[in-house]
This record gives sequence, C-alpha cells and structure tokens, in this order.
Amino acid sequence: MAGRIVAVGECMVELSPAGADLLRRGFAGDSFNTAWYLRQKLPETWQIDYLSAVGQDAISDQMLGFMRQSGIGVAHVARRSDATVGMYLITLEHGERSFTYWRDKSAARHLADDPAMLAQGLAGAALVVYSGITLAILTEDRREQLIQSISEARARGARVAFDPNMRERLWQNRPTMRHWIEAAARRADIVLPSFDEETLIAGDPTSEATIARYRGMGVPMVVVKNGAGAIRAWDGEAHRFVPLQQRAVDSTAAGDSFNAGFLAALLQGCNMHDCLDQGAALAGQVIRKPGALVAVK
Repeated sequence: MAGRIVAVGECMVELSPAGADLLRRGFAGDSFNTAWYLRQKLPETWQIDYLSAVGQDAISDQMLGFMRQSGIGVAHVARRSDATVGMYLITLEHGERSFTYWRDKSAARHLADDPAMLAQGLAGAALVVYSGITLAILTEDRREQLIQSISEARARGARVAFDPNMRERLWQNRPTMRHWIEAAARRADIVLPSFDEETLIAGDPTSEATIARYRGMGVPMVVVKNGAGAIRAWDGEAHRFVPLQQRAVDSTAAGDSFNAGFLAALLQGCNMHDCLDQGAALAGQVIRKPGALVAVK
C-alpha cells in the first residue's frame, strides 16, 4: 500500500530534563510527533509531509534539517522573515509532565494565512492529521480557513484524523475552545480524544459518553484514549481494549504516538483490535523514555 499523509500544525523546540541542571534540546509538537512516529511505522512507499511555517533563522534551519533527516517532507513548510519557532520546557514529576511555553513569535501561527498554499499542501493527501492545538494557535478567521481547506481535501478523497488535544491556556475561553473543536470534529472521519480532557471539559462521565457525543456529531470512527485504562472505540460497532500496564518515565507524546501506531495499522488494513493494540504498544514504548521523540521498534 502507498499514499501521502499530511500532518498540519506546529513543531517547536523541546527542552527536556537530561540530568542535574542539564537540558536536552529536541524538536517536537503534537501533530509533528504523530508524523514522526508514522514515519517509523509505515513503509517508505508512504510519503509523509508536514504543513506548517517556520522562521528564516538558524534554529528554523536546524528544525527543517531535522525533519528532512527524519524522512518528513518540508516542501509545504513556509518560511517567514518576521517570525521564528516556538519553544517549550518539559518539567517532570513522577513520570507526569507539565509544560512551559514560549510561542508568541511562532511562525506556525500563520500556517493558514494563504488559502492557495493550503490547498496546494493538502492536494493529493490520502490522510490529513491535525489537532485542537493546531486550531488554538490560529486567529479565528484562520481557523475557519484551515477547517474549510481540510474539508475540501476530504471532499476530494482524503480521510481526516483529528485529535481534540484540548489545551485551555491556548484558548480565549472554554466555550470558544469547544466550538472550534466540535466544528473540526464534525468534518473529520476519525476523532481521537483523550478521556481525561473530555470529562474535564465536556463533563463526560464515561468513555462511552464521549463516543456517543462525537457520534452525535456524525463522526464515523471514534477512539477514546484513557491513559493506562481501557481504550474504547466505535467504527460501526463498539470495541474495548485493555493495554498492558507500563511504568511511565515521561508521558510526553503518549497520545501522539498512540495516534501514529493506530493510524499506521489502520492504513495497512488491520482490524480495530489490532489497530488499538499497535497504538497502545507504540505509546507503551514511548512513555518508558524521556522526551517526545524516542527510538522505537
């Protein structure tokens, strides 16, 4: 099998703990993490491109170099002279992470400024992957433009996978966040929410309630991640999968890598049980090592 995948969003400079008073620099970001792990899990017949924007400075050059070395296409990453790339710091406590961000000058905030460039970047995609964070960093009119452009790609045959990935601090308020996440979900083929966010933001009492809510929006496939708990999914019938328990060293990119493992299996024709298994297995490897992007089998 072969095809083209386009991940849309923001890649950032990642600073993660590397021993006493030391930090390790890397490059990561939710939709980019998924693209990076998809590259690890899919054969070379699959083309994987990133659609974003960066600056014209040295750190932007290094980020693009890392993408190329990772086998991810950068032809649709715009360069801007008036911006740079964002940065975040991971702080860990008992394997759970928190983040501090510096992204005010991030060029990725302008990734949807040019409708013609968006259309060109999405043309011919078999799968488009993006997230609530992708939407959150944009202005309101650019959010509408991005969703519309992705919807047009969907009408031309692309499947759309959307991870709500709710980060309240990036949004003006909770109602605004819910409005745009639901707008994107209604025009997606696969929605990949995390239950801890859905119960906090939407008040869902169970994963089944989350599935029912997204099904009510017309989403044909819903997969609800639940940390170490049971994963529940719907694709016309209900599924439940209990992942093996893993000791978490760093939970950064757990959901992003699950998405990649799941989608890679789905694209290669696996059934739902095997897709969930491969998603959970990949996430289980990732959380045993520090940082968002780690070597996996």
